[in-house]
Order: sequence, then C-alpha cells, then structure tokens
Amino acid sequence: MALTGRLGLVALAAAAVVGLLAPTGWGVVVATALLLALVALDVALAGSVRGLSMARDGDSVVRLGETATVCLTVTNPSSRRVRGRLRDAWPPSAEAREQRHPLDIPPGERRRVVTTLRPTRRGDRVAHRVTVRAVGPLGLAARQGSHVVPWRLRALPPFTSRKHLPSRLARLRELDGRSAVMVRGQGTEFDSLREYVLGDDVRSIDWRASARASDVMVRTWRPERDRQVLLVLDCGRTAAGRVGDAPRLDAAMDAALLLAALAARAGDRVDLLVYDRSVRARVQSVTGDGLLPALVQAMAPIDASLVEPDYRGMVATVLARASRRSLVVLLTALDTAPVEEGLLPVLAQLTRRHRVVLASVADPRVEEMASARGDADAVYDAAAAERSRSDRRRLAELLGRRGVEVVDAPPHLLAPDLADRYLALKAAGRL
Repeated sequence: MALTGRLGLVALAAAAVVGLLAPTGWGVVVATALLLALVALDVALAGSVRGLSMARDGDSVVRLGETATVCLTVTNPSSRRVRGRLRDAWPPSAEAREQRHPLDIPPGERRRVVTTLRPTRRGDRVAHRVTVRAVGPLGLAARQGSHVVPWRLRALPPFTSRKHLPSRLARLRELDGRSAVMVRGQGTEFDSLREYVLGDDVRSIDWRASARASDVMVRTWRPERDRQVLLVLDCGRTAAGRVGDAPRLDAAMDAALLLAALAARAGDRVDLLVYDRSVRARVQSVTGDGLLPALVQAMAPIDASLVEPDYRGMVATVLARASRRSLVVLLTALDTAPVEEGLLPVLAQLTRRHRVVLASVADPRVEEMASARGDADAVYDAAAAERSRSDRRRLAELLGRRGVEVVDAPPHLLAPDLADRYLALKAAGRL
C-alpha cells in the first residue's frame, strides 16, 4: 500500500476542522478514524496490481551510442479499472529516458508502454522489475506491487573505425589486382601472364613464356590468400585503464573489428581469442557475413578484469589452437612490467612458429604532458611523460629485435594503423 499527497491535504483540512469545531481528544480520534476508513475504502476499491499480466518485446541488441526501444504489454484481466503509474526499472548505464509512465487500463483490456534506452556501456543490460501503483477512486491511497518481467538488452561495440574500411578496401583491391596496379613481393602468389607494358618490373618477365609468344610476357602476382589471422585480445588489468572517456579494451576491440573485416574481405580466415588468466571468449571457424556479428556478440559482454594477464597460458592456448603458421595479432598494453616479466620469457615460442604483431593503445595525454613547460608542475609532468615515452620506445625496439611488429598508437589511430600494417605485410608476402 502507498499513500498519496491528496491524503496529506485531506488530513490538513481535517486538522483545521477539528481545531475549529472540536478541539478535543475525541475530535482527533474521530477525524483519524474517518481518515483511516477512507484510506481502507480507497485501497479496497483500487484495481488489483498482482493480477496484472505483463510481457515484453522489442530490441534485444543495440550498437553502443544508438537508441533501442523495449515495449511492455500490460493486461488487466480483473473486473476493476487499474489507474495509476508504472515504473519500468533499468540500470543507470542503460540510460532509460523515461522509466515512469501513466497507466489507465479498463477491465479486460491491455496497454503498451514503450521505454527508450541509450546504453552508455557495452554489455548486457537487464531489466530489474516493473512496479505498478494503482490509485483508488478517491485518490487517497494506492495498491503497489512489483512484477519480474525479464528482458536483456545487449549493447554491442560501436565499431567507429568502420569509416576507415572503404579506403583500406580500395588499397586491398589494388594489391589483389582488381585495379590497374599489380604488385610483386616476396612470397606472393602467381596470378597470370600478360603482355609487357612500359613501367613493368623487368624482374617479372617470364622469358620462357615470351619465347613461346610473339611478345614479351610478364607474370602478375596477387597477395597470399587463405591465411590464418588470430586476434588475441588481452582483457587483463592493463586493459581496464581509461584513455580519454573509454577503457583501453574498447579501443582494442574497435581495432580488432576493423582488421577482421579487412582480412575477411582479403580471403583470410579470422579467429578471435579473449584471454586474461583463462579463455573468456572465442570465435572460431566463422566465415563470410557471419564473422562480424559473431565477433561483436562475443566481445559485447567482456569487461576488463583486475588481474595480471597470464601470458604463458595465453601463448600455450594460441599454440594449441593455431597449428599452421598464422598472423597472431596480440592486442595488449606496451607497459614495462607486464611485457618484460610476462611476455618476453615466452615470446620466442610464439615467434618461432607465427608472425606476431603487437598492437597497443597509447595515451595522447602523455604527448601533451611531454610538451608542457608552463610551470614547475608542468615540467615535472613533462619529465615523467618523457620517461614513459622512452620506456615504450625501448620496449618496441626490444620486441622488434625479437621479430615482433609493434603498432603503438592513440585510440583514434590504432585501428587504421593496424589495418595499414596488415596490408603492408600482405603486400610483402610476409603473412
């Protein structure tokens, strides 16, 4: 049961009447009894809350930053009208624009209540409960009850880097020979023969074919196809650090999605492994149009865990899954302690069998601090930032000497830079 503001006004009026006409104890008792009787009558005449039946429908997935609508259908099977308010409770990160709705359902009828949500975080957002307050005909009191009406809205990674995909696909078409540019690199696959034109690399001339033909013939090449690309996403402690207004993990996911879309269009096979101290998610043997939906569904509920990543277990899992030579893209932090103590001791096992690229999210704030010279505090900040940059450069050089390609870029550049590195490796036939 719940009391309304109207009861307070009626009680105030009753107090005034008692004070003027019967300012005695019995007057107070009579007025109180009358108010209680009115409240009891109002509650008795109010529509049944527990008898309502409810069902949901609407959006179950939404891309982060976009809006979704979830509809709640409320049916009143009783013989009394249900009039009042309804609260559809969602967690704050679901960003429900309107959670309280007026409700007026005649007997035997149903009403639809629409809630618009705009999630501010990735992952699953679960509806808490629906609370209905049915006010009596006098408006003094109300029946109140809650119903559990389950619904799950999954907020997918936004994939903001998809704006870079058309330009990278154009470069891929050039490498693939679908435009006028043909490339030759170490390890690329033979495509076809054609007549020599001015500007062709003389090293591509096929002298045997030229001897059989009436013109000079050159070989054309295309990038290697059907290679294996394994995306390894570190979701350990360092992935939880925020760069700007988002965790590093979100920028790493965005870069992984762009690379996966590009590699799939290039004819390569893409798998995903999300790891901290165990396998948190995986996508394997998915091709074609189902790849990106599978990746975003696997990434959506993943949050960074506050534990040190187990690089030894991560490398062992990669070696167990990738039996043939692959491009392993490790999206992790380029921080001194985790890399030197965890990754470097087991790196040789990985580079011995696979081509390895390490992609890391750099903090643009460090660059700003390194150039600041306003006062003594700014100078100290600049010295700390320069030390951090020096450590990252040293680690990148150390990894490079061990055969690892390093991509270290701020969040808005990590995805395109990683895609460019993939295209460069593909053009050189180094996958």
